[in-house]
Amino acid sequence: MSFRRASVFLFLFVFPLAVLCQNSTLSGTITDADSGETLVGVTLFFPDSEIWTTTNAYGFFSVELEKGAHRIIINLLGYATLQETLELQQNTQFDFKLKPQAQRLEEVVLTETTATKPVTEARLGVHELSAKGIKNIPVVLGEPDVLNALVMLPGVSNAGEGSSGFNVRGGAADQNLILLDEATLFNSSHLFGFFSVFNPDAIKDLSLYKGDIPAKYGGRLSSVLDIYQKEGNNNRFSMSGGIGVVSSRLLAEGPLVKDKGSFLVGARSSYAHLFLKLTDNDNSAYFYDVNAKVSHRLGKRDKLFLSGYFGRDVFKISERFVNTYGNMLVNLRWNHLYTDKLFGNLSLIYSDYFYGLDLDFVGLDWKSGINNINLKYDFKHYLSNALTLEYGLNSIYYAFNPGTIAPTGPDSGINPDQLTEKFAWEWASYIDASFKPGPKWDFRLGLRYSHFNRKGQDELFTYDSNGPVHFNQQFQIYQKAEPTGSISPNKNDNIATFNAWEPRAALSYNLNEQEAIKASYARMTQYLHLISNTNSPTPLDIWAPSGPYIDPQRADIWSAGYAKYFNKVGFSLETEVFYKNIKNRLDYIDGANLVANDAIEQVVLPGRARAYGWEVLIKKEIGAFNGWLGYTLSKSEQRTPGRNSNEPGINSGKWYNTPFDKTHDVSVSAGYNWNEKWRFACNFLYQTGQPSNFPIGQFEFKNLTVPIYGDRNVDRLPAYHRLDLSATLRPKKNADRHYQSQWVFGLYNVYNRDNAFTISFSKNTDNGVNEAVKTSIFGIVPAITYNFSF
Repeated sequence: MSFRRASVFLFLFVFPLAVLCQNSTLSGTITDADSGETLVGVTLFFPDSEIWTTTNAYGFFSVELEKGAHRIIINLLGYATLQETLELQQNTQFDFKLKPQAQRLEEVVLTETTATKPVTEARLGVHELSAKGIKNIPVVLGEPDVLNALVMLPGVSNAGEGSSGFNVRGGAADQNLILLDEATLFNSSHLFGFFSVFNPDAIKDLSLYKGDIPAKYGGRLSSVLDIYQKEGNNNRFSMSGGIGVVSSRLLAEGPLVKDKGSFLVGARSSYAHLFLKLTDNDNSAYFYDVNAKVSHRLGKRDKLFLSGYFGRDVFKISERFVNTYGNMLVNLRWNHLYTDKLFGNLSLIYSDYFYGLDLDFVGLDWKSGINNINLKYDFKHYLSNALTLEYGLNSIYYAFNPGTIAPTGPDSGINPDQLTEKFAWEWASYIDASFKPGPKWDFRLGLRYSHFNRKGQDELFTYDSNGPVHFNQQFQIYQKAEPTGSISPNKNDNIATFNAWEPRAALSYNLNEQEAIKASYARMTQYLHLISNTNSPTPLDIWAPSGPYIDPQRADIWSAGYAKYFNKVGFSLETEVFYKNIKNRLDYIDGANLVANDAIEQVVLPGRARAYGWEVLIKKEIGAFNGWLGYTLSKSEQRTPGRNSNEPGINSGKWYNTPFDKTHDVSVSAGYNWNEKWRFACNFLYQTGQPSNFPIGQFEFKNLTVPIYGDRNVDRLPAYHRLDLSATLRPKKNADRHYQSQWVFGLYNVYNRDNAFTISFSKNTDNGVNEAVKTSIFGIVPAITYNFSF
């Protein structure tokens, strides 16, 4: 080797190593100084080198710095900014504690030395909410609620009052992945949508991903709602809770071993049904749930967590109709710091959703549900300040029980039956790279590979030409195909196998320190399908896996946006456009019967769906006045063309509005700290009425009036809008006491708007004239809640 070549070799390989030797790694954990709770999303800013980083979901950070003295500014909304100078001569682990800070009444003016989380990250359609922010939003019946807060965000809506679930960017409710401490929730509501299953006292923070979805998430098409529970106070024992009009909650937390371990136990229950007993009313509807978590630090590099959730809803009409449903989750996690730059999290998760129906008047006891076991291992590797890798794998085993039927007693005429149970196994691996080649550019590239095996079952129908749906040429309608036979594959056999490569990409170009343009792309695959003919999930809905006759849903999502932070006034502006294209979206044939259907493939056909729109979010998070304004202009539609030229398809193969298409969606959430005692808040929500079907005519048949309907979802309910107000009183006498309390007074739907839940058509029994009847859930609803902590 010549001297010149040797010199080049030494320069290319030895010089970078020499530079790395001059650097040190600063890593550690940031916690709340009062409770010891780890803090997520804390910004660490090093002004001399203009380097910044943030903490992960477990409060951990890692950053590479040159050896020597460094100024550091640590900032998180709601906490006092911490400024220190550190001397680094070697790799150092250092933990920081932030002190909670009450919201100041005067307007806060940010300076150039104030560290704020940059808007220039390569992230689009991501919203982060704290438990404190959720509690400041007025809600129905005085109960702080996660889902009520989410629908105030652009691109997020629901199917109306009393409807469970939520819709994101024109997607169906089953296309949202809902995680509580990494465990999957299949039903997120209590009392058929009046409350969510999330206890606001037990929540640490949440993140909603709408478009730019990281590669570690999969299995759904529209969004990911990732919620973490608090770990518990490891400094001292404390309790908090609230007493409301229809429900109350209580949470206890404290140290197991001071500064090493903690516990948290929270419970909620509604009790409005107890008042019905005073009136000799045998009907009742109530819920209860329990959140629990234990954490223990084994050393500087290891921490164990055990968390769980159990919730149940009970709806009774005397004892003749009893409906019970709910979730149970358990997660055992191990955090390990392999090096100052490599963080790992191993989780073993069990999730169960149960539905029970006891119909005493017919002697029927019905049980159904879905459960899964998930083993996952995730890593975050801080290779350098410019390059961070996230990678991991997970394996999920599913068991689906579509229905177990049993008689309730010896006099019942019901024969025992078990609808065919289904089983599946899904596993995936992923890698995500965040790369910042310079001050202007920020990239994130990801790739997820998923694999799905549908396992054998006791009975699987076979059909002529593998066609479970038959088109009747004479009557021009789709009908169930008659099975030609059945097979009984072993449960260890694979009866269908699917694979998917799911690339993800996002980029941001910084126009300056507080202004950026962004773009992203994500491909998503969903192997599970919610079998429902309602606009929002109900407890009776059944989840079914992809298999021999039902292919997975697939989506391609494109987004582009602009973000700007107005430093002097504390405002931020985010605007995005999106386009979503979905394949294999199930559509139901006319007259489809979904309840207790052991061959659901006979009533569904694969179609396509698309959604596109524009979102704007203006937000102010500091000062006496804070809140946000959101607006969404969007379109959501689907179509199912014929399988060949001889079939018309569903709705004549034409595009039609999905049930969750909302052209305009306006939301305002604002709060004002009047003084140290009083805070006032308001919500205003306006949405275009959801699509529906109204009769276009009728005919008489054997003294029966039969309505005639036209194309699907061409009509709409009236527009939905309401105004909510709340006032929070914090007694001044509590300012210096360990016991803290507050009164929350609320008015839901202040101007008593009768928003239509449904419109039905029937004959007036008095005059015999057909008429439209609007059904509304809520008018004006006053509420009062007493919250406390000590």
